[in-house]
Amino acid sequence: MRDRESVTEIKPLDPAARRVLERSEIEGIELIRFLYADHGGVIRGKAASRARLAQRLGTGIGHTVAMMAMNMLDQLQPVEGMGPVGEVRLVPDPATFVPLPYAPGAAAMLCDLRLPDGSPWDACPRTFLREAIGELDRAGYTMLAAYEPEFTLGRRLPGDPFDRLVPIDDSLCYAAIGFDAAHDYTIRLIRSLETQGLRVEHYHPELGHGQQELSIRHAPAMRAADNQVLYRETVRSTALRMAMWASLAPKPIAAQAGNGAHLHLSLWDRETRDNLFADATDPNGLSELGYRFIAGVLAHLPALVALTCGSVNGFRRLAPRMWSSAYTCYGADNREAAVRICSPLAEGSANLELKPSDSSANPYLSLGAVIHAGLDGIRRGLDPGEAVNVDPDTLSPGERARLGVHRLPSTLDEALSALAADELLMDALGPLRGTAYLAVKRSEAAAFAAEDQAFELFHHLRVF
Repeated sequence: MRDRESVTEIKPLDPAARRVLERSEIEGIELIRFLYADHGGVIRGKAASRARLAQRLGTGIGHTVAMMAMNMLDQLQPVEGMGPVGEVRLVPDPATFVPLPYAPGAAAMLCDLRLPDGSPWDACPRTFLREAIGELDRAGYTMLAAYEPEFTLGRRLPGDPFDRLVPIDDSLCYAAIGFDAAHDYTIRLIRSLETQGLRVEHYHPELGHGQQELSIRHAPAMRAADNQVLYRETVRSTALRMAMWASLAPKPIAAQAGNGAHLHLSLWDRETRDNLFADATDPNGLSELGYRFIAGVLAHLPALVALTCGSVNGFRRLAPRMWSSAYTCYGADNREAAVRICSPLAEGSANLELKPSDSSANPYLSLGAVIHAGLDGIRRGLDPGEAVNVDPDTLSPGERARLGVHRLPSTLDEALSALAADELLMDALGPLRGTAYLAVKRSEAAAFAAEDQAFELFHHLRVF
């Protein structure tokens, strides 16, 4: 799929773009990767040479519209408006420029997908999140968010017929020996993340063999999604350069604990900068606004999981008693609830954690959809009902019915049907983006249904 020369008029560069040029020259950057996340959740892109960077910062890099109809198996889907005819531009955000510590001589920027005249393209994921942030802004809110990813570290060994991931250790959950087994990799990873401006919060070996959890500090919503893209790239690339393999796939090893990317978020007053989820008078420390946000998320959750757990493999995680959530409920520090009200670490630090979320999702679509759902709860004054402060799977069917607790979709197909029926989310996605997303994901569901478990695990561990 060849890139043709841009004919768009080159506009004068703003100060941020000029700083990118200066840094590229001073730091010896030869290639600058223009990255985006597609509907399959895959991080893709093209690279500009330093010699052409000044032009590409203004015009972007030409890219076929068809790539947003490509699934994670590189199978192009028939979506009107995403065929062989038509082009968009990968237009980088200079504020996201980062030299890549794991790839000396290279840097990266996150991109919007724009039409040749510079206007937004209706299938751009980053534009979708920007529009959701705009809805928050008009309501007087800003959002801080952070993904909390887990991944499996090991080595990729040949199998019959597919490669398999062998974990680097068989240590126990939080066991000190697990720190030692992954120490050299972890230190290099932390230094790479910090160099890119991703502030590491905490780290520990998790339940699964070779499973790691390393969390990044919260940031404004767009930066949080950008951080998730950079995090995924850094985790995998750092492992590659140490002759290892790191997979953020939800279930790269069927018999081991799954890898989530729990989404933490809070709403703040745009003017006063107060945390609007915090209320010291509430037993859980959560405001009425926070409860309404929860109610909106729960109301749309069967559809939301098609976006927050965007792969066939992701639904292997969402099973009862797996601490990943399998029911539409919320609770205070309940790690089996879909939405957890986190205990405040300090006064005014209230935040929510969405458990059914993983790194196979496109973070811009995932976070944008959660914003739309939460705002719907606020606008309609929805009530989330009683908190569930036990494992919902231990409740009888009658108790779950009384509490309005329902089983989440157990397959991607079920979640996609719920998404297609959710008027609010489909309207937010828009006709082109919504049609393309459903087509791509339904094709993945069909492709993996025709194959065995080994095929599914291999293709997810190699892509995510």
